[in-house]
Amino acid sequence: MPVLLSERIHMLKSIKESSIYPLANPRSMAVFGASNHITAMGTNLLLSVQAMGFEGHIYPIHPKEKTVLGLKAYKSVDALPEIPDVAFVVLPTRIVNETIEACGRCGIRHAMIVSGGFKEVGGDGVEREEELKAIAKKYHMTLLGPNCLGVTNPHHKLNTTFIPYAGRPGFIGLASQSGSLITQLFDYLARLELGFSTAFSVGNEATTDLVDCLEYLGACPHTRVIALYIEGIKRGRAFMDTARSIVPHKPIVAFYIGGSGAGKKAGFSHTGAMAGPDELYDGLFRQSGIIRANSITELFDLCWALGSLQLPKGEKVLIQTHSGGPGAAAADACGRAGLELPRLSQGTIEKLAPFVPHTASVHNPVDLTFNKNPEDFFSRIPEALLSDDNTDVLMMYFNTPLGLLRRALTHSGMSPDEALREGEKIIAQYCDRIARLATGQPKPIVGFTFRNREGPSIKGLLGRGIVVFPGPKRAAVAIKALTDYARIKKQFSRWA
Repeated sequence: MPVLLSERIHMLKSIKESSIYPLANPRSMAVFGASNHITAMGTNLLLSVQAMGFEGHIYPIHPKEKTVLGLKAYKSVDALPEIPDVAFVVLPTRIVNETIEACGRCGIRHAMIVSGGFKEVGGDGVEREEELKAIAKKYHMTLLGPNCLGVTNPHHKLNTTFIPYAGRPGFIGLASQSGSLITQLFDYLARLELGFSTAFSVGNEATTDLVDCLEYLGACPHTRVIALYIEGIKRGRAFMDTARSIVPHKPIVAFYIGGSGAGKKAGFSHTGAMAGPDELYDGLFRQSGIIRANSITELFDLCWALGSLQLPKGEKVLIQTHSGGPGAAAADACGRAGLELPRLSQGTIEKLAPFVPHTASVHNPVDLTFNKNPEDFFSRIPEALLSDDNTDVLMMYFNTPLGLLRRALTHSGMSPDEALREGEKIIAQYCDRIARLATGQPKPIVGFTFRNREGPSIKGLLGRGIVVFPGPKRAAVAIKALTDYARIKKQFSRWA
């Protein structure tokens, strides 16, 4: 009797049992299409593999060159000294199928096919892809693509895309029906001190689809949260069963672009994906326990929060600020997101009394306006707010400009250089206090700011693992995702 995908997840004793494990963790690869011409796409993809520091054997296949990018080249796959784990194919469409046939004959069982010109172009491309699938079935091969960019697995020092990987090995697992989207997120995530655990570009999904990637990422020890970029789902029931088995253990966030007429048309011309009505996917995600994002930015906002923060017990949010406008904007954003803003208990108000001026508001938002000891903003005040029994999340406004500290220190008698060093030291101390506070208690702290993320205060917080969003709306939406996933995790625990 066939084993259901949802059952197979529970049977995986290790991630190595996944059918696509060799694609993400190859020990060796044959590369078709790389040369010594620096403008060739295959060459650039091989350069990315080398730049990442891939530690396995790389075998360029080239009919004329004796070496490719400093590596010994081979005239054909039959001439290789071993059977590689993966064939990486960046060739003209007309010779892709015969190349995969040659790989299958020599015993290669996994291949990534970057080349396009298949189902996504229609006409003869549809027939060409069916022939490719028949070859894969004949030799029991697992294919990624065609029309994809392969895999980025920083934990394995693997990057087969044409953009160098910019970040650290991270905790966000991604399965995407767009390849270049993955590469365009490298720098974006790096600036947030984030990175991918493993990112799959599935392309046309000839044999490997989103379901296979979900299964892998669900078992991946480096993945804390799964992101999906979806243009269309082929196996709806298997997708739902697999997601339901994963969400009690890991959150899944999806961005679907096929619900509008323009998105449907773009998705089909991109990967040949068949989209469905927006309402259909809303229901599919809801029944699968998947959180839906409304944009690429929101997709990774939610993944950042869900992979970094503790889950709150409820939806009650306290807001801490030293400026009325940002505090009011945060309250409005929380209200629109469906979050509660409770009043402070009398006990919490009494705890705050020694640290807040008489001009401060100790309602919610807690607006300090100005406090004589800035350190209190980063330690004693948030400690008091987090201890309130009527709060589940603390939302903090961060605005500590280095220029303000430099000016004050310069007027106290320091030279400009001394003031700069001392200001940076003070900011680092503030960041350390918040990081210790966030690590040492069970309620999440979610920050927001209007300052440049590259400035020392916000960069210092990000580098210490504090989640700080650019503006209160994105912070409130992320908090709502945390509360939603806390409910989903409990609701879907019966699927575990």
